[in-house]
Formats: sequence, structure tokens, C-alpha cells
Amino acid sequence: MSTSSHLPSPRFTFWLVLCAMVLLATNMRAPIVALGAIAPVVQEALDISEFQIGWLGAVPMLSFAVGALISPAIAKRFGLENTLIMMIGLLTTGMMIRTVIPTWTGFLVGTLLLTLAIGFANTLAAPIIKQRTPRHIPLITGLFSLTMTVTAGIVSGVVLPLSERVGWQWALGGWTILGVFALLIWLLLRVRLGSSNHQPIVSTDPDASDISMWRTAFAWQIAIFMGLQSLLFYTVASFLPSIWVSKGLSAVSAGQMGSVFQFMAPISILSLTWLINRGRPIQALAVFAAVLNVVGVLGVSYLSTELAWLWSALMGIGCSAIFTLSMMLFSLRTYTTNQSSELSGMAQAVGYLIAFFGPLGTGWLHEATGSWSVPLFIMLILMIANVVIAWLVSRPVMVDGKYI
Repeated sequence: MSTSSHLPSPRFTFWLVLCAMVLLATNMRAPIVALGAIAPVVQEALDISEFQIGWLGAVPMLSFAVGALISPAIAKRFGLENTLIMMIGLLTTGMMIRTVIPTWTGFLVGTLLLTLAIGFANTLAAPIIKQRTPRHIPLITGLFSLTMTVTAGIVSGVVLPLSERVGWQWALGGWTILGVFALLIWLLLRVRLGSSNHQPIVSTDPDASDISMWRTAFAWQIAIFMGLQSLLFYTVASFLPSIWVSKGLSAVSAGQMGSVFQFMAPISILSLTWLINRGRPIQALAVFAAVLNVVGVLGVSYLSTELAWLWSALMGIGCSAIFTLSMMLFSLRTYTTNQSSELSGMAQAVGYLIAFFGPLGTGWLHEATGSWSVPLFIMLILMIANVVIAWLVSRPVMVDGKYI
């Protein structure tokens, strides 16, 4: 009997990878937004300062960047699945540490561990999808991104009332069960499908292995494209309600604008995935998403506050679409799984370093000038520049510049 008869069918592989990616995605944002949603409760319980809470908010982007930088080499050495299994275990351990060691040190260590693990997972998701389900890259990437967004929204909405019922430690630590479920299905995937470092490397270009992402124009373009999107996303997530209050909205209405921004993500991701599967050109979609960000920032800065919901929604749609497109391009524009991993790592390392300075720079400029005008004007210029980057990065070319 041939060994091929023992291999899982393509349909089984598809569903197993889909379930594994969805469960992984449930852990990618929940631990971060859960802490943000009950930060005042944790601050009071642990008797820590605003500065310490600020560090807990800043750690994720730095950890994402470090994880993205080092994960491709580790995954190449140990295999994608093995590395992700270790990282899911590390993520789950980090969540547990924050629960069972309720001190500033415990929270900092736990947050460092789980966000470093998420940085690895951010980077390795694209090459896993490319390796295991190359014919379903847009679909699985879209569902992966959608699950992250929906889970984050659910967690942010329920964690505070949950903490009032069962205490903040259980409200934070209870999400550890998602990590356990993810770990189990990834172990099953590893057993049934084997390790990616035992799979043959299939490439359509004999010179593909010689490409250095740090010396490739496409890699830098997608890093800036994703980085400017992340800079806008984290800045808006941090300051949008405050900006709308300064423009005359009530605190309640301003808070609702923040929710509108977040709730646009599922609509954006589902629409984008559907359009790509219907054969719509990626370049048009990328440029359109970048233009939506420009119009949104322009509206927040200079146009009618009566349409505050529209400007907030446009930025939410644009940011989610660009993030999902970037994840897809890591797979669609590379020849091999290793290349996808290296491009994802390089782009996300640079991108999250760019994003790190968004909230910090915006807060500093607002404090220095006493107004939101200067930071919003700079953000508008950056979003206009990202329209050009969107056009460049979404052309039908591979990572080495060769046309498809």
C-alpha cells in the first residue's frame, strides 16, 4: 500500500487547518483587550500607577515586533507547527501567571510572555495557511482575521460585568480555556499532518531561496503599508473618543464613535474576503481601503461632526481591510513557505515598531500644542502617503519584482 493512502484528504486538511486557525485567532487579541477593558479595576486592586498601566499597554507592540523579528528563524529550525504549539503553551502560561500572581511583577511578566507568543503567532499564521491550504488563502486568512476581531469585541464587552460577578482574576484568567482548546487542536494537527519542516519545498522560481527580505523593495513597501495602518488603528483606538469630545460631542456619543470604529471590522473583513473570492482585483481594493482612511481622518479633522459616525466607520473599514490584505499578501506574493514566514516577520517587525510611535507621538503632540490639530494633520499626510504605498504593494508582482 502506498504511503499516500495514509495522508489525510484535502477536505479533512482544509477543515482541520480552518478549525486550528480559528481557535488560534480566539487567543490573539482576547488577553490584550481584556486587560484594557478592566485596567482601572486592576490598577486599584494592585495599587499600581498610571505609568505602570501605560507600560502594560505599550508592551504588546514591542513584543509583537520582537516576536515577528525572531520567529522565522526559529520556525525554520523547529517547524511551523512545533513552534506554534510552543507559543500557544507560552501564551496560556502568560495568562495564568497574570491570574495566579496578582502583583505588578506578575502582570508584567505574564504580559511579556503572552504578547511575545502572539508576536510569533501573528507572523507564522500566513506561512501555515500557505503551506497547508494554498488554494484557500483568501478565505482562511479572512476568517482568521474576522475571528480575532469578533473575539476581541466580545471579550471587551463582557469582561467588566464578568469581573463584577466573579472577580477580576477569574474574568481575566477564564480566557485561558481558549488557549487550552487551541493547544489541543494544534497537537492533533501536528499528529495528523506531520511537521512542515518535513514537507517538500515547492517553488515556482529556482532562485527564490536567494531573496533577502531586508533588501527587497516589496518587503519594505508592505512593511510601511501595514505599519501606517497599525499606527492609525492604535492611535484611533487610544484617542478617538477624546478627539470627538474636544470637537463638541458628549462623552457618551464620543464613546459610541469608538465602538463604531471597532464594529466596522467584521463588515470590512467579510466584504473583502467575498470580493477577492469573486475575483475582484486586489490593487483596487487596497487603494480603496487606503482612500477610506484618508477620508475618515479628513472628516475627523475638518468636516462636520454630525457625520462623526461616518468618519469613524470609514477608518474602521479601511484599517481592517488593510490588515487582512497584508496577511493575504504575505502568502500570495511569495514562492515558498519559508519566504512567507520571512516576509511576514520582517514586515510585522517594522510595522509594529512604526505603530508603537503612533499613540506615544500623538499624545506628546497633543500635550505640547494643547490641540489635536497638529497630530491629526500629520496623520492625514501619512494616510495620503499610504494610498501611494497601497498602489505599489498591491501590484500583480511577486516578492522579487517579477510580474505574475
